[in-house]
Formats: sequence, structure tokens, C-alpha cells
Amino acid sequence: MTGSASELARRLGDHAEAVCREYLSNGYRSGNYWMVGDVRNTRGRSMHVRLMAVGGKAAGKWTDESSGEYGDLLDVIEQSCGLIDFREVADEARRFLAMPLPQPQPQPLGAEGQPAAKRGSPEAARRLFAMSQPIAGTLAERYLAGRGILLSTHEHALRFHPGCYYRDLMTGETQTLPALIAAVTNLDGQITGLQRTWLDPSGQGKAQLADPRRSLGDLLGNGIWLGHQPGATFPIMAAGEGFETMASLRTMMPVLPVAAATSANHLAGLRLPPGCRRLYIAADADAAGRHGIERLSQRAGEAGILALVLRPQLGDFNDDLRHLGPAHLAAWLSGQFVPEDARLFLPPG
Repeated sequence: MTGSASELARRLGDHAEAVCREYLSNGYRSGNYWMVGDVRNTRGRSMHVRLMAVGGKAAGKWTDESSGEYGDLLDVIEQSCGLIDFREVADEARRFLAMPLPQPQPQPLGAEGQPAAKRGSPEAARRLFAMSQPIAGTLAERYLAGRGILLSTHEHALRFHPGCYYRDLMTGETQTLPALIAAVTNLDGQITGLQRTWLDPSGQGKAQLADPRRSLGDLLGNGIWLGHQPGATFPIMAAGEGFETMASLRTMMPVLPVAAATSANHLAGLRLPPGCRRLYIAADADAAGRHGIERLSQRAGEAGILALVLRPQLGDFNDDLRHLGPAHLAAWLSGQFVPEDARLFLPPG
């Protein structure tokens, strides 16, 4: 990838502020940093981009203090533009730098014979989701089953892609790997983003990558919904930060609608459906998501919704499901649910 990823990242770093003004236009300069909400150009100040090299630290490197994500300006172009293939990212970087483009190669067509989406993360997410397949009988279904997660084939939010593009943030190397694709949707059921979980091709869990799970698209306010029917009214639901946490609860309670917000900040801003009266918020054992839980609880209360926090015994509810077993987890949850909800959603003891 020399001359492509690493060289492009270096050249973009030489013009870091101009790159930020172009692709992170919702941010602002503060000293030697560009401050913005996240790599997808959300308003805020959780993410900072170094604008000039200091003490051996290269310009153009960024860190999101909220999510723990980090990377370089190629990742900014990828995420803010919603690009899927590295060739598209490289071409966009060359366009910005006014560098000659490589000789055009025949491009594979996306869903319905259309060219791949060039800009707009939600559109790129919808295109990638359409290019994926249902998870039944795939490595994605096998991965979930290995985590104790057994979901109905009617969970339309989940797909499998056999060769999803991945770029290493440290080396710039790219590869294609199988991936579990989870759609992020709004309350109307429209796909606004997605989460990719890259898988080990041999079936041994997640791929051996530094960050095997990444999201793209318009995530704030939206979530990975399981059991949600657009326009339907359901008075009781559960929400949490991580997909596997919420999928584990859905496995235990297959008629309870649940939403995974993908991060603590996004949990805080999750939009709740009309008619909701009780909201169960799944917590992890650590304190990282405390802000998201507190903020969502406050918003729910202001809307007249009773918010109740569910706490696992181990690290999270997937740990509980795998290591303690479904019966133990059901008994543990029953003491945290309103009695009538426990009878309605939990399996009989």
C-alpha cells in the first residue's frame, strides 16, 4: 500500500486543516486541533484532529475521546462521505489533493446495477446493506450462535457480507473479510447507517483485528432495532449501548422490542417511539456508559416514560447469557422487571 494509503494519509496530513474544513465542516479550530463530534461530522467536541505535527506526532491523526476510535484523514474521508470501497476513498483523497487519478478499471455495480454510492453515509449504508444477504445458514448466524444469541429469521435488521472492505488504521493495509451487517434505522424503519462486525473466515469468532467492529452513517437518535415494526405502538421496550447486549436480551425475551444505540453518546440521544410507557435500559458492569444511561433516563422521564435500569451480574448481558446460562439470567432479570412485565416477556421459571 506504499504510494497509496500511507502516502495519501501523509499528504492529507500536510493539509490537515483544509481537509477538516472540507469533510468535518461541523467542527472548529481550537489551538492545534480541529474539534468535532465524531468522524462522521456530527456536531460536538468529542473528537480532535491534530493539525500540525508536534513532538514526532504526525499531523492528521485523530482520536474520539468518547468512543475510543482513532485514525487518520483517510478514515475521515471514508466515514464522512460514507464510502465503502478503498478505491473510492483513495480517489476522493486524490481529487482533494488534485493528484492524477489512476487509470479507470471496470467497476463492479452495486444493488440493482447502479454504481456504488460516492457520497452520503446513509446512502452508502443502504447500498452496502442491499449488497448483503440474509444471515440464515451463513458465518454470521454461526458467529451469533457461538455467542449464545439465537434470533428469529424474521429479524430483518441483520445481514451477512462475505467480503466487506476493512482498512487497518495503523498500517493503511486493506483487506476483505466476511462481516455481520446490522442496519441502523430510524423509527420509520429507514436505514440511516449500519454497524459492521468483521468475522474470522474460519468461524472462530470475530476477525483478529485491532477494531473488528465499526459503524458508519447517521447514527444519532437511531439504533439497531430488533422486533420493531415501523408505525407500530408498543408501550414497553428495552434499549442499550451494544448490539450483542441487546441481542442477548432479545434471545431471552423474543417478543420484547429492543434497540442498540452503538455507543454511549448515541444511547443518550436515542429517539423513543410514541406510546412508550416503560423503558428498560441495559447497563454494562463498567462505568463507561453511565452518562448515556443517565441522559436517556432523564429524557424518558421528561417525556413521561418510566425508565428502569437492568444490570448484569458479569460484564454485560452476553457474558451472563454465555457463562451463567439462560435460566439463571431469566431469574436474575425477573427481579429487575415490573412483575407484570416479567410475566409477559420472560420465560416461566
